[in-house]
Amino acid sequence: MKIHFIAIGGSAMHNLAIALKRKGFDVSGSDDEIYEPSRSRLKKEGILPKHQGWQPENISDDLDAIILGMHARVDNPELLKAQEIGVPVYSYPEYIYEQTKNKKRVVIGGSHGKTTITGILLHVMNKLGRDVDYMVGAQLAGMDCMVKLSDSTDTVILEGDEYLSSPIDRRPKFHWYKPHTAIITGIAWDHINVFPTFEDYVEQFSRFIDLMEPNGTLIYFEGDETLKRLATANQDLSEKSYSAFETKKDDDSIIIHEEKEYRIKLFGEHNRANLMGAMLVAADLGIEPEDFLIAIGDFEGAAKRLELVSESDSSVFYKDFAHAPSKLKATTSALKEKFPERELIACMELHTFSSLNKDFLPTYGQTMDSADQAYVYYSPVVVEHKKLSAISADEVKRAFNHPNLEVFTDSGKLLSTLRTTSWQNKNLLMMSSGNFNGIDFDDLGNELFT
Repeated sequence: MKIHFIAIGGSAMHNLAIALKRKGFDVSGSDDEIYEPSRSRLKKEGILPKHQGWQPENISDDLDAIILGMHARVDNPELLKAQEIGVPVYSYPEYIYEQTKNKKRVVIGGSHGKTTITGILLHVMNKLGRDVDYMVGAQLAGMDCMVKLSDSTDTVILEGDEYLSSPIDRRPKFHWYKPHTAIITGIAWDHINVFPTFEDYVEQFSRFIDLMEPNGTLIYFEGDETLKRLATANQDLSEKSYSAFETKKDDDSIIIHEEKEYRIKLFGEHNRANLMGAMLVAADLGIEPEDFLIAIGDFEGAAKRLELVSESDSSVFYKDFAHAPSKLKATTSALKEKFPERELIACMELHTFSSLNKDFLPTYGQTMDSADQAYVYYSPVVVEHKKLSAISADEVKRAFNHPNLEVFTDSGKLLSTLRTTSWQNKNLLMMSSGNFNGIDFDDLGNELFT
């Protein structure tokens, strides 16, 4: 198979390109900008584009398929050439389905916890010697590629994102996967630029459920009433609900199942719920709960999901990908629960289209209440770049409704504030899908906590 990637440098796209190259496909690609780590990984595999930019001459009728990334535009010259000469064009999730349509598909969906649950399952499968294909959205320890597609296994585990498939395919990615087994962790409104109301957003999950294979298994978090209503409405599926594991009194690193104790490294109620959901998925794949709970004991999480940056005798510094309200609340609560005796300073960057939208801002109310001191940063330049209405510091303060919240529009001033803080018996949490306009977390951690 001869495959060409338009926008090969994306986080998901470059991993799929590497997976197909390793499967024996003839892979090429193009992009107008490729950053690390994509650049180094593509170069190592011998598929880094020789030239930057879009070149229609890359497209010829001997190509079996084009895979189109979200970074490309509808008027991309390579895309137009492919459409002109009739080369089949696939979105990323559409091609994943093409490669897995004859396998048992297990899909991890929901507004939060997808990457963590997918990571848990892959960790357990690896520990127990179970061969599966997979696609996961973040770096996991011990893996150099986040996509595996092979002919050697009949099962695939897929992280199911609800964002759009491609510039010319406006369906949510997870609508493509048609799972035999699915888990949904919860429904908390996100992606306001695509789903302008909560009802629009919920409809995507309803459709996802309807697209499941007949007689499939749907696992869902029982604490979400909206999700519970959707899950129990489909009579053709087998439904199973879950909640969070209970912990040993005064030691939340030990969870209890059927009166037995198991030590874990993940912390926070949301992660104890993630573990319970993952255990039910694993059981559907034939793994006994005890084997699962023993195997998961040393799982430390996916990259940027409550990831430890640095620590000292009296402080820790964690970073997290959290940016949506439900993620923000869960992550902040988890760190405060883990270290209740320490002051928690939590920093959050408004960076996504949704988070910088005036209509969406009020959904952040009380989401950082577990922090003793809250800092919120946003860049007016980014707001302008996204062609959104300007927001003020007062509007942000009113939205979060936190008694000790300070708003920054200059990341240098935020950095200066962190540097002049006494960190004795205080913890730091930095949350963003970006990097606070260039703050190097590792350098900051070395400066403040070592």
